Amino acid sequence: MTIAVSPQALPALVLNADYRPLSYYPLSLWSWQDAIKAVFLDRVNIIAEYEHSVCSPSFSMKLPSVVSLKTYIQPTRNPAFTRFNVFLRDKFECQYCGSPDDLTFDHVIPRAHGGETTWENVVAACSPCNLRKGSKLPKQAGMHPHQAPYRPTVQDLHNNGRLFPPNYLHESWMDYLYWDTELQP
Repeated sequence: MTIAVSPQALPALVLNADYRPLSYYPLSLWSWQDAIKAVFLDRVNIIAEYEHSVCSPSFSMKLPSVVSLKTYIQPTRNPAFTRFNVFLRDKFECQYCGSPDDLTFDHVIPRAHGGETTWENVVAACSPCNLRKGSKLPKQAGMHPHQAPYRPTVQDLHNNGRLFPPNYLHESWMDYLYWDTELQP
């Protein structure tokens, strides 16, 4: 699953005060308008710039391509239990057949059997597998998830998010993303 980013939109990568992206998936990007506003409100430092400029009759400024917040935002320790985060934890794949299509979520222990809607009991599943399993227990259905459901950490979600970079990554972002940069010996 790829997030579409238009290079013509000239988005700015937003880093926390420690120079790490606020999020990897979706990648923390601001429109150039929001980035300029944050500069004028003195909320960010400009780290890198595009060649393009914005001009007024009395002012000209290159558009920021990377900005860092001046105030550190403490990342949440426990990710929210959301459908999106379940899909991200499970790498946008059905945990029964591996399909990335038509995803929903499945209760490993069905609610009809006392299963709860928690991190430890919900997995990503495609609709056909979810319908086939129905309200049966995994053993009854002969369907076991590839990975046991678990409560992910923020780091788990960041690591999985790195597997799904947007369709466009500006060269000025690479030092802050660590996806394709070659390490020096």
